[in-house]
Amino acid sequence: MNHQKKSLQTLLDKNLISETEFSQINAYRKLGIFSLHKELRGLLYLSVTLFTSGIGILIYQNIDTIGHQVLLGLLFLTIVVCYYFCFKNAPKFAKYQTEFKNSLFDYVLLLATILTCTFVGYLQFQYKTFGTQHGLATLIPTIIAFACAYYFDNKSILSIAITGLAAYIGLTVNPKALLESETFNTNSLGFSAIVLATAMIVWAIYCEKFDLKKHFGIVFNTFALHLISIACLTNMAAENYWFVYALVLGVSTYYFIKISHQSQSVALYIFSILYCYIGLNIVLARLLDAINFEHFMDGLFFLIPIYFVFSIVGFIKLLKNFKK
Repeated sequence: MNHQKKSLQTLLDKNLISETEFSQINAYRKLGIFSLHKELRGLLYLSVTLFTSGIGILIYQNIDTIGHQVLLGLLFLTIVVCYYFCFKNAPKFAKYQTEFKNSLFDYVLLLATILTCTFVGYLQFQYKTFGTQHGLATLIPTIIAFACAYYFDNKSILSIAITGLAAYIGLTVNPKALLESETFNTNSLGFSAIVLATAMIVWAIYCEKFDLKKHFGIVFNTFALHLISIACLTNMAAENYWFVYALVLGVSTYYFIKISHQSQSVALYIFSILYCYIGLNIVLARLLDAINFEHFMDGLFFLIPIYFVFSIVGFIKLLKNFKK
């Protein structure tokens, strides 16, 4: 609060606000009013998550009692009703940013999309609707999610769509695989991750140039950053051609730092620096291993703490410069 008072006083001293405005702002702050917007949105997200989880548990526990057709029918009916209200209340499609008049329909749309994924997956698992083409059970909900994300202008649905696209080409992440460096532990998956990330970057640039939902660019760039960086770091630690991935990581770091300044995204900037720092340490370890660093062990034990201290100081300075 003291910081707010000082800032307000500074504005008054510089004649950026009048005495009347100064008094009105002070009076408003003394009321102690705060917004519950974020809390309510969080509860809505939680309610959608719990509802869809409950649907999954209901299907699992009562599959033999209720019957597949009944469960599929209820799922389909719920999806149709949700989409009906979304289309009825959505503004017309536009290239620029749009939104529902009532934000509640964003959560109805989220529910419809998640249930669509459940419905298609259930069809494939139980009835083999797509035969041996199991990827179609992922691709179809992904296409629907992309269409909904662009038509209804919803970043949450876009995230689901990108995740589905990554899963379709074989990129999945679980904690065990991530800790054991098994996420992109083959050249083909690492290459696929980099190609997909590059495609998202190109699409983000295209949307920015032609003003097609250009505010989606931050979502595409965030996914692209993580895909490229994790693929490069994993293969740098495991592959013989680690220097190629190091070069790719360096180029992507430069690009995403540039983008983070343009979009004023602190998250992009921080993750770019962190991934680059991890990659730099891997490169140093590779170089030390190549020159047989056993002869320099005593010097390394002395230099390592200094190295980490300077790393922390440098990271703080980078954040301060970005804030400026």
